[in-house]
Amino acid sequence: MCIYDKRAQWNSSRSKLVCVKDCLKYGSEYLRTMFRREAKGEGGAKEQELQLETVLVMQGGGSLGAYECGVYKTLEKHDIKFDIIAGTSIGAINAAIITGAKQNRDPANELEDFWLNLAETIMPPLPIPFALPTGSLLVVDRIRAILSSMFSATWGNPNAFFPIWFFSPPILDYFSYKLPYPLFDMTPLKNTLNDYVDFTQLKNPDRPRLIVTSTDIQTSKPIIFDSKHLDIDADHIIAGAGFPFYGLAWTQKNNRYLWDGCLLSNTPLRDIIDSSPIIDKKAYLVNVFPHYQKELPRDMLQAWHRARDIIYCDKTDNNIRMSKIISRHLSLLKDMHDVISTNVKMDNKDHNKNEKLKERLRKIDHEYNKLARQRGAIIQETICIERTEESHFLFEDTDFSADTIKRLLGQGEKDAEISLTQQKN
Repeated sequence: MCIYDKRAQWNSSRSKLVCVKDCLKYGSEYLRTMFRREAKGEGGAKEQELQLETVLVMQGGGSLGAYECGVYKTLEKHDIKFDIIAGTSIGAINAAIITGAKQNRDPANELEDFWLNLAETIMPPLPIPFALPTGSLLVVDRIRAILSSMFSATWGNPNAFFPIWFFSPPILDYFSYKLPYPLFDMTPLKNTLNDYVDFTQLKNPDRPRLIVTSTDIQTSKPIIFDSKHLDIDADHIIAGAGFPFYGLAWTQKNNRYLWDGCLLSNTPLRDIIDSSPIIDKKAYLVNVFPHYQKELPRDMLQAWHRARDIIYCDKTDNNIRMSKIISRHLSLLKDMHDVISTNVKMDNKDHNKNEKLKERLRKIDHEYNKLARQRGAIIQETICIERTEESHFLFEDTDFSADTIKRLLGQGEKDAEISLTQQKN
Protein backbone atom coordinates (compact mmCIF):
# COMPACT_ATOMS: atom_id res chain seq x y z
CA MET A 1 0.00 0.00 0.00
CA CYS A 2 1.35 3.44 -0.95
CA ILE A 3 0.18 5.80 1.74
CA TYR A 4 0.86 8.87 -0.35
CA ASP A 5 -1.54 7.83 -3.10
CA LYS A 6 -4.28 9.15 -0.82
CA ARG A 7 -3.33 12.77 -1.26
CA ALA A 8 -6.34 13.27 -3.52
CA GLN A 9 -8.56 12.66 -0.49
CA TRP A 10 -7.07 15.49 1.58
CA ASN A 11 -9.72 18.06 0.65
CA SER A 12 -11.95 16.99 3.50
CA SER A 13 -10.94 17.03 7.17
CA ARG A 14 -12.09 13.44 7.66
CA SER A 15 -9.95 12.26 4.76
CA LYS A 16 -6.98 14.06 6.28
CA LEU A 17 -7.47 12.25 9.57
CA VAL A 18 -7.69 8.87 7.84
CA CYS A 19 -4.58 9.66 5.85
CA VAL A 20 -2.54 10.71 8.88
CA LYS A 21 -3.50 7.46 10.64
CA ASP A 22 -2.28 5.49 7.63
CA CYS A 23 0.88 7.56 7.61
CA LEU A 24 1.55 6.66 11.21
CA LYS A 25 1.01 3.00 10.42
CA TYR A 26 3.11 2.77 7.24
CA GLY A 27 5.27 5.87 7.30
CA SER A 28 8.30 4.42 9.04
CA GLU A 29 9.06 1.92 6.29
CA TYR A 30 8.37 4.49 3.58
CA LEU A 31 10.66 6.95 5.34
CA ARG A 32 13.57 4.56 5.50
CA THR A 33 13.08 3.57 1.84
CA MET A 34 13.06 7.23 0.83
CA PHE A 35 16.30 7.88 2.74
CA ARG A 36 18.00 4.94 1.06
CA ARG A 37 16.98 6.26 -2.37
CA GLU A 38 18.30 9.70 -1.53
CA ALA A 39 21.54 8.18 -0.26
CA LYS A 40 22.28 6.49 -3.59
CA GLY A 41 23.41 9.75 -5.06
CA GLU A 42 26.14 10.14 -2.44
CA GLY A 43 27.66 6.72 -1.75
CA GLY A 44 29.49 4.20 -3.84
CA ALA A 45 28.00 1.24 -5.69
CA LYS A 46 28.39 -0.99 -2.64
CA GLU A 47 26.34 1.41 -0.50
CA GLN A 48 23.69 1.69 -3.19
CA GLU A 49 23.11 -2.05 -3.16
CA LEU A 50 22.84 -2.33 0.62
CA GLN A 51 19.44 -2.53 2.24
CA LEU A 52 20.86 -3.76 5.55
CA GLU A 53 24.35 -3.45 7.03
CA THR A 54 25.70 -6.29 9.13
CA VAL A 55 27.90 -4.96 11.92
CA LEU A 56 30.11 -6.51 14.60
CA VAL A 57 30.64 -4.59 17.83
CA MET A 58 33.39 -5.55 20.28
CA GLN A 59 33.91 -4.16 23.76
CA GLY A 60 36.93 -3.20 25.80
CA GLY A 61 37.97 -5.58 28.55
CA GLY A 62 41.72 -6.20 28.62
CA SER A 63 42.57 -9.88 28.49
CA LEU A 64 38.85 -10.67 28.10
CA GLY A 65 39.33 -9.63 24.48
CA ALA A 66 40.49 -13.22 23.89
CA TYR A 67 36.83 -14.18 24.30
CA GLU A 68 35.97 -11.88 21.37
CA CYS A 69 38.59 -13.65 19.29
CA GLY A 70 36.89 -16.98 19.96
CA VAL A 71 33.53 -15.48 18.99
CA TYR A 72 34.91 -14.14 15.72
CA LYS A 73 36.41 -17.53 14.84
CA THR A 74 32.95 -19.07 15.02
CA LEU A 75 31.32 -16.22 13.07
CA GLU A 76 33.91 -16.62 10.30
CA LYS A 77 33.40 -20.39 10.30
CA HIS A 78 29.70 -19.75 9.61
CA ASP A 79 30.71 -17.42 6.74
CA ILE A 80 29.06 -14.36 8.28
CA LYS A 81 30.29 -11.29 6.41
CA PHE A 82 30.41 -7.85 8.01
CA ASP A 83 30.03 -4.44 6.44
CA ILE A 84 31.27 -2.63 9.56
CA ILE A 85 33.40 -3.82 12.48
CA ALA A 86 33.67 -1.48 15.44
CA GLY A 87 35.32 -1.60 18.82
CA THR A 88 36.86 0.30 21.66
CA SER A 89 39.91 -0.46 23.80
CA ILE A 90 40.94 -4.10 23.24
CA GLY A 91 37.87 -4.43 21.01
CA ALA A 92 39.43 -1.81 18.72
CA ILE A 93 42.65 -3.87 18.63
CA ASN A 94 40.69 -6.97 17.63
CA ALA A 95 38.69 -5.03 15.04
CA ALA A 96 41.84 -3.59 13.47
CA ILE A 97 43.46 -7.01 13.13
CA ILE A 98 40.31 -8.44 11.51
CA THR A 99 39.76 -5.60 9.04
CA GLY A 100 43.45 -4.95 8.32
CA ALA A 101 44.86 -8.47 8.20
CA LYS A 102 47.80 -8.69 5.85
CA GLN A 103 47.33 -9.92 2.30
CA ASN A 104 46.67 -13.66 1.97
CA ARG A 105 46.34 -14.00 5.76
CA ASP A 106 43.17 -15.37 7.37
CA PRO A 107 41.83 -12.75 9.84
CA ALA A 108 40.61 -15.33 12.38
CA ASN A 109 43.93 -17.17 12.41
CA GLU A 110 45.84 -13.90 12.66
CA LEU A 111 43.69 -12.76 15.59
CA GLU A 112 44.16 -16.05 17.43
CA ASP A 113 47.91 -15.89 16.83
CA PHE A 114 47.94 -12.36 18.25
CA TRP A 115 46.29 -13.55 21.46
CA LEU A 116 48.54 -16.57 21.86
CA ASN A 117 51.48 -14.23 21.34
CA LEU A 118 50.08 -11.88 23.98
CA ALA A 119 49.64 -14.70 26.50
CA GLU A 120 52.33 -14.77 29.16
CA THR A 121 54.00 -18.09 29.82
CA ILE A 122 56.06 -17.07 32.82
CA MET A 123 53.25 -18.18 35.11
CA PRO A 124 53.44 -22.01 35.01
CA PRO A 125 50.26 -24.12 35.06
CA LEU A 126 49.33 -24.86 38.65
CA PRO A 127 49.24 -28.56 39.55
CA ILE A 128 45.88 -29.96 40.63
CA PRO A 129 46.30 -32.61 43.32
CA PHE A 130 44.37 -35.83 42.88
CA ALA A 131 40.99 -36.28 44.59
CA LEU A 132 40.43 -32.62 45.52
CA PRO A 133 36.89 -31.79 46.66
CA THR A 134 34.31 -30.28 44.29
CA GLY A 135 35.05 -26.70 43.39
CA SER A 136 38.81 -26.99 43.84
CA LEU A 137 39.38 -26.36 40.13
CA LEU A 138 37.79 -22.93 40.56
CA VAL A 139 40.13 -22.26 43.47
CA VAL A 140 43.13 -23.16 41.32
CA ASP A 141 41.81 -20.91 38.52
CA ARG A 142 41.45 -18.04 40.95
CA ILE A 143 44.96 -18.49 42.33
CA ARG A 144 46.37 -18.49 38.82
CA ALA A 145 44.33 -15.38 37.92
CA ILE A 146 45.55 -13.54 41.01
CA LEU A 147 49.20 -14.41 40.43
CA SER A 148 49.03 -13.56 36.71
CA SER A 149 47.26 -10.25 37.43
CA MET A 150 49.89 -9.35 40.02
CA PHE A 151 52.62 -10.08 37.49
CA SER A 152 50.91 -7.91 34.83
CA ALA A 153 50.29 -5.09 37.29
CA THR A 154 53.97 -5.07 38.25
CA TRP A 155 55.91 -5.95 35.11
CA GLY A 156 53.34 -5.37 32.35
CA ASN A 157 53.28 -7.53 29.23
CA PRO A 158 56.28 -7.57 26.87
CA ASN A 159 54.03 -7.46 23.80
CA ALA A 160 51.53 -4.94 25.11
CA PHE A 161 52.59 -2.51 27.84
CA PHE A 162 55.93 -1.72 29.40
CA PRO A 163 56.36 -0.68 33.08
CA ILE A 164 57.87 2.80 33.23
CA TRP A 165 57.03 3.27 36.91
CA PHE A 166 60.13 1.34 37.95
CA PHE A 167 62.58 3.39 35.90
CA SER A 168 61.42 7.00 35.73
CA PRO A 169 60.35 8.56 39.08
CA PRO A 170 62.16 8.47 42.39
CA ILE A 171 61.08 5.44 44.39
CA LEU A 172 60.04 7.67 47.29
CA ASP A 173 57.20 9.08 45.17
CA TYR A 174 55.36 5.79 45.63
CA PHE A 175 55.19 6.35 49.36
CA SER A 176 53.71 9.83 48.96
CA TYR A 177 50.25 10.93 47.92
CA LYS A 178 51.48 11.61 44.38
CA LEU A 179 51.35 8.30 42.59
CA PRO A 180 52.91 9.12 39.21
CA TYR A 181 51.10 8.69 35.92
CA PRO A 182 51.41 6.92 33.56
CA LEU A 183 52.61 3.65 34.98
CA PHE A 184 52.82 1.82 31.67
CA ASP A 185 53.84 2.74 28.14
CA MET A 186 51.95 1.07 25.27
CA THR A 187 54.65 1.24 22.62
CA PRO A 188 55.03 -2.59 22.70
CA LEU A 189 51.34 -2.96 21.80
CA LYS A 190 51.77 -0.52 18.93
CA ASN A 191 54.72 -2.54 17.62
CA THR A 192 52.80 -5.81 17.98
CA LEU A 193 49.82 -4.31 16.16
CA ASN A 194 52.03 -3.29 13.24
CA ASP A 195 53.17 -6.91 12.97
CA TYR A 196 49.59 -8.05 12.36
CA VAL A 197 47.91 -5.16 10.53
CA ASP A 198 48.49 -3.74 7.07
CA PHE A 199 46.79 -0.38 7.50
CA THR A 200 46.65 0.22 3.75
CA GLN A 201 44.17 -2.66 3.56
CA LEU A 202 41.63 -0.60 5.52
CA LYS A 203 40.95 1.31 2.29
CA ASN A 204 40.30 -1.91 0.39
CA PRO A 205 36.58 -1.80 -0.60
CA ASP A 206 36.36 -5.56 -0.12
CA ARG A 207 37.29 -5.23 3.56
CA PRO A 208 34.82 -4.28 6.31
CA ARG A 209 34.72 -0.65 7.35
CA LEU A 210 36.56 -0.03 10.64
CA ILE A 211 35.21 2.29 13.33
CA VAL A 212 37.07 2.75 16.63
CA THR A 213 36.37 5.10 19.51
CA SER A 214 38.35 6.99 22.13
CA THR A 215 37.74 9.71 24.73
CA ASP A 216 39.10 13.24 24.64
CA ILE A 217 40.59 13.80 28.12
CA GLN A 218 40.11 17.57 28.10
CA THR A 219 36.59 17.83 26.62
CA SER A 220 35.08 14.50 27.77
CA LYS A 221 33.77 14.01 24.23
CA PRO A 222 33.93 10.87 22.09
CA ILE A 223 36.46 10.84 19.26
CA ILE A 224 35.56 8.53 16.39
CA PHE A 225 38.08 7.19 13.88
CA ASP A 226 36.41 5.85 10.73
CA SER A 227 38.38 4.13 7.95
CA LYS A 228 35.88 5.44 5.39
CA HIS A 229 36.96 9.02 6.01
CA LEU A 230 40.41 8.67 7.54
CA ASP A 231 43.73 6.93 6.91
CA ILE A 232 43.86 5.03 10.19
CA ASP A 233 47.22 4.04 11.64
CA ALA A 234 48.42 2.25 14.77
CA ASP A 235 48.26 5.44 16.85
CA HIS A 236 44.53 5.81 16.14
CA ILE A 237 43.94 2.28 17.42
CA ILE A 238 46.16 2.62 20.49
CA ALA A 239 44.50 5.96 21.31
CA GLY A 240 41.33 4.12 22.33
CA ALA A 241 43.10 1.65 24.62
CA GLY A 242 44.70 3.85 27.27
CA PHE A 243 42.75 2.77 30.34
CA PRO A 244 43.68 5.25 33.10
CA PHE A 245 42.53 3.14 36.04
CA TYR A 246 45.30 0.67 35.24
CA GLY A 247 47.87 3.40 34.63
CA LEU A 248 48.03 2.98 30.85
CA ALA A 249 49.30 6.09 29.06
CA TRP A 250 47.18 8.44 27.01
CA THR A 251 47.91 8.94 23.30
CA GLN A 252 48.42 12.34 21.70
CA LYS A 253 46.87 12.46 18.24
CA ASN A 254 45.98 15.50 16.13
CA ASN A 255 46.48 17.87 19.07
CA ARG A 256 44.16 15.82 21.28
CA TYR A 257 44.99 13.77 24.36
CA LEU A 258 43.03 10.54 24.19
CA TRP A 259 42.01 7.83 26.63
CA ASP A 260 40.07 4.59 26.41
CA GLY A 261 36.75 4.87 24.57
CA CYS A 262 35.07 2.68 27.19
CA LEU A 263 34.97 5.65 29.55
CA LEU A 264 32.02 6.96 27.50
CA SER A 265 30.62 3.79 25.94
CA ASN A 266 32.00 0.28 26.06
CA THR A 267 29.64 -0.88 23.30
CA PRO A 268 29.99 1.69 20.49
CA LEU A 269 26.85 0.76 18.55
CA ARG A 270 25.50 4.30 18.78
CA ASP A 271 28.72 5.51 17.16
CA ILE A 272 28.09 3.14 14.24
CA ILE A 273 24.59 4.58 13.76
CA ASP A 274 25.99 8.12 13.85
CA SER A 275 28.73 7.22 11.34
CA SER A 276 26.40 5.31 9.00
CA PRO A 277 23.00 6.92 9.59
CA ILE A 278 20.98 5.89 6.54
CA ILE A 279 21.01 2.11 6.18
CA ASP A 280 19.37 -0.13 8.81
CA LYS A 281 21.57 -2.45 10.86
CA LYS A 282 21.81 -6.07 11.90
CA ALA A 283 24.17 -6.07 14.86
CA TYR A 284 26.29 -8.82 16.39
CA LEU A 285 27.33 -7.71 19.88
CA VAL A 286 30.04 -9.37 21.96
CA ASN A 287 29.50 -8.68 25.65
CA VAL A 288 32.47 -9.64 27.84
CA PHE A 289 30.94 -8.21 31.03
CA PRO A 290 27.89 -10.25 32.12
CA HIS A 291 24.50 -8.59 32.49
CA TYR A 292 23.27 -11.08 35.07
CA GLN A 293 24.87 -12.38 38.22
CA LYS A 294 22.77 -14.39 40.66
CA GLU A 295 25.16 -14.20 43.61
CA LEU A 296 25.19 -11.02 45.67
CA PRO A 297 28.56 -9.49 46.65
CA ARG A 298 29.88 -10.58 50.05
CA ASP A 299 32.87 -8.27 50.37
CA MET A 300 34.19 -5.03 48.91
CA LEU A 301 36.22 -6.71 46.14
CA GLN A 302 33.13 -8.58 44.98
CA ALA A 303 31.09 -5.38 45.19
CA TRP A 304 33.63 -3.52 43.04
CA HIS A 305 33.68 -6.43 40.59
CA ARG A 306 29.91 -6.46 40.16
CA ALA A 307 29.75 -2.67 39.91
CA ARG A 308 32.47 -2.79 37.22
CA ASP A 309 30.45 -5.34 35.23
CA ILE A 310 27.33 -3.17 35.40
CA ILE A 311 29.23 -0.05 34.31
CA TYR A 312 30.85 -1.68 31.28
CA CYS A 313 28.22 -4.23 30.19
CA ASP A 314 26.20 -3.71 27.03
CA LYS A 315 23.57 -0.93 27.18
CA THR A 316 22.30 -1.53 23.65
CA ASP A 317 18.70 -2.20 24.69
CA ASN A 318 18.33 1.49 25.41
CA ASN A 319 19.89 2.37 22.05
CA ILE A 320 17.41 0.12 20.26
CA ARG A 321 14.43 1.63 22.10
CA MET A 322 15.62 5.14 21.32
CA SER A 323 16.23 4.18 17.68
CA LYS A 324 12.64 3.01 17.30
CA ILE A 325 11.24 6.08 19.07
CA ILE A 326 13.28 8.41 16.86
CA SER A 327 12.12 6.53 13.76
CA ARG A 328 8.48 6.95 14.78
CA HIS A 329 8.98 10.65 15.48
CA LEU A 330 10.68 11.19 12.14
CA SER A 331 7.89 9.33 10.38
CA LEU A 332 5.29 11.59 11.98
CA LEU A 333 7.40 14.65 11.19
CA LYS A 334 7.57 13.69 7.51
CA ASP A 335 3.83 13.06 7.37
CA MET A 336 3.08 16.46 8.84
CA HIS A 337 5.58 18.06 6.45
CA ASP A 338 3.90 16.42 3.45
CA VAL A 339 0.42 17.36 4.61
CA ILE A 340 1.42 21.01 4.96
CA SER A 341 3.31 21.03 1.66
CA THR A 342 0.38 19.53 -0.23
CA ASN A 343 -2.14 21.90 1.29
CA VAL A 344 0.04 24.87 0.39
CA LYS A 345 0.22 23.69 -3.21
CA MET A 346 -3.54 23.11 -3.39
CA ASP A 347 -4.55 26.40 -1.76
CA ASN A 348 -4.72 29.00 -4.55
CA LYS A 349 -7.24 31.32 -2.96
CA ASP A 350 -4.80 33.71 -1.30
CA HIS A 351 -1.72 34.08 -3.48
CA ASN A 352 0.24 36.31 -1.06
CA LYS A 353 -0.43 34.05 1.91
CA ASN A 354 0.54 31.02 -0.16
CA GLU A 355 3.85 32.58 -1.21
CA LYS A 356 4.71 33.38 2.41
CA LEU A 357 4.01 29.79 3.43
CA LYS A 358 6.15 28.49 0.59
CA GLU A 359 8.99 30.73 1.66
CA ARG A 360 8.76 29.45 5.23
CA LEU A 361 8.75 25.86 3.95
CA ARG A 362 11.86 26.50 1.85
CA LYS A 363 13.68 27.79 4.92
CA ILE A 364 12.90 24.72 7.03
CA ASP A 365 13.33 22.14 4.27
CA HIS A 366 17.14 22.13 4.54
CA GLU A 367 17.14 21.53 8.30
CA TYR A 368 14.28 19.04 7.98
CA ASN A 369 16.08 16.93 5.37
CA LYS A 370 19.34 17.10 7.35
CA LEU A 371 17.64 15.92 10.54
CA ALA A 372 15.70 13.15 8.84
CA ARG A 373 18.66 11.78 6.91
CA GLN A 374 20.95 11.84 9.92
CA ARG A 375 18.56 9.66 11.92
CA GLY A 376 17.04 7.40 9.30
CA ALA A 377 18.65 4.07 10.27
CA ILE A 378 17.29 1.73 12.91
CA ILE A 379 18.64 -1.46 14.48
CA GLN A 380 16.50 -4.19 12.97
CA GLU A 381 18.06 -7.17 14.74
CA THR A 382 20.65 -7.85 17.42
CA ILE A 383 22.47 -11.08 18.18
CA CYS A 384 24.20 -10.84 21.55
CA ILE A 385 26.98 -13.26 22.50
CA GLU A 386 27.71 -12.89 26.20
CA ARG A 387 30.43 -14.28 28.42
CA THR A 388 29.39 -15.97 31.66
CA GLU A 389 31.45 -16.47 34.81
CA GLU A 390 31.86 -19.40 37.14
CA SER A 391 33.92 -17.35 39.57
CA HIS A 392 34.23 -13.61 40.09
CA PHE A 393 37.55 -11.81 40.27
CA LEU A 394 37.95 -8.02 40.11
CA PHE A 395 41.14 -8.06 38.06
CA GLU A 396 40.19 -10.88 35.69
CA ASP A 397 40.78 -8.51 32.76
CA THR A 398 44.50 -8.35 33.60
CA ASP A 399 45.00 -12.12 33.68
CA PHE A 400 47.07 -12.84 30.57
CA SER A 401 48.18 -16.32 31.60
CA ALA A 402 48.29 -18.78 28.73
CA ASP A 403 45.74 -21.09 30.38
CA THR A 404 43.25 -18.25 30.81
CA ILE A 405 43.70 -16.95 27.25
CA LYS A 406 43.13 -20.42 25.78
CA ARG A 407 40.08 -20.95 28.01
CA LEU A 408 38.58 -17.63 26.90
CA LEU A 409 39.20 -18.48 23.24
CA GLY A 410 37.35 -21.77 23.63
CA GLN A 411 34.53 -20.20 25.65
CA GLY A 412 33.98 -17.54 22.96
CA GLU A 413 33.77 -20.16 20.21
CA LYS A 414 31.30 -22.26 22.19
CA ASP A 415 29.06 -19.36 23.23
CA ALA A 416 28.92 -18.05 19.65
CA GLU A 417 27.80 -21.47 18.39
CA ILE A 418 25.03 -21.52 21.01
CA SER A 419 23.85 -18.00 20.09
CA LEU A 420 23.78 -18.74 16.36
CA THR A 421 21.84 -21.95 16.96
CA GLN A 422 19.30 -20.09 19.08
CA GLN A 423 18.99 -17.46 16.38
CA LYS A 424 18.13 -20.09 13.74
CA ASN A 425 15.53 -21.66 16.00
